[in-house]
Amino acid sequence: MPYRPILLALTAPLAPLLLGNAAPEMPDVPTAMIMSDQTSPIPDPLKAMLDAAMASGNDNDVTTIAKYAKNAAPGSAKTVDTAVNAWREQRAQAALEKLKDVGLFDLWKGKVQLGGYMTTGNTHDTGLNAGIDLTRETLKWRNKVHLQADYQESAGIITREHYLADYEPNYKFSPRAYAYGQLQYESDHFLGYDDRYSASLGAGYSAIKQPKLTLNLELGPAFRDTYFSDHTKEASVAARGSVDFGWKLTPAISITQNTNAYIEHYNSTVSSTSSLNAKLFGPLAAQFSYVVQYESMPPGGSVSTDTTSRASLVYSF
Repeated sequence: MPYRPILLALTAPLAPLLLGNAAPEMPDVPTAMIMSDQTSPIPDPLKAMLDAAMASGNDNDVTTIAKYAKNAAPGSAKTVDTAVNAWREQRAQAALEKLKDVGLFDLWKGKVQLGGYMTTGNTHDTGLNAGIDLTRETLKWRNKVHLQADYQESAGIITREHYLADYEPNYKFSPRAYAYGQLQYESDHFLGYDDRYSASLGAGYSAIKQPKLTLNLELGPAFRDTYFSDHTKEASVAARGSVDFGWKLTPAISITQNTNAYIEHYNSTVSSTSSLNAKLFGPLAAQFSYVVQYESMPPGGSVSTDTTSRASLVYSF
């Protein structure tokens, strides 16, 4: 075309300016660095460690090894996360399937404690205590059993004798909300009653439900039948509330706080147990606890507040 040479001649002086505004040339960067999306295969030594942690079934070990693997091989970070998430989903599904078809004596977990204590208040002595806690979790139900016995004999005279048996079934409406029932028997001559029977029905809610932190709240009406040591009897309707708190400070140390209250017209009761648990080795742990029990109107000759300090050896199963 006759005009093409003229057009080229006119635009030639502008070429440096046009080229200056063009995108700069990319430096020579390795393709792997440009295209990396953290989905590279896990290096064999790291994969072997991760597989071993998964085979152990310990979630804390899997988390630790996964973190180490991602730091050591950043290009495999997403691959590590995918493997860990698949392992956890498989475990959750297996646990769900197991819960669907269990026998009456399956899935029970618990602990047995044995130790000594010092008391203040109505008695000033040392003694022995024993306790059993059992818990069973299924898809819709949770069952809890608590047995406790404190006994002290000094110079052939019984100075403390406290027995407690408690059974509480929970029906779970959701991961957090549940209905509870409770049956309890208690005997403590030194607190002023020989036998006390309690029954309660109400609602519970897991306000905090985390691997290291839990908080459960319960509230409902109750009925109590008490046979006092002075041979009087009292039957009454009460309001029952409980707060159950647990905090796992480290893999080996945890604290728990459990408070139960029965509020009624005649004699209200508040009991509180604070515990520090320290894992020793295997299923054995040391437990230090402080128990306070308050009776608003005990029979004559008994004080309102009784305390118990315990040091126990705990076996979990």
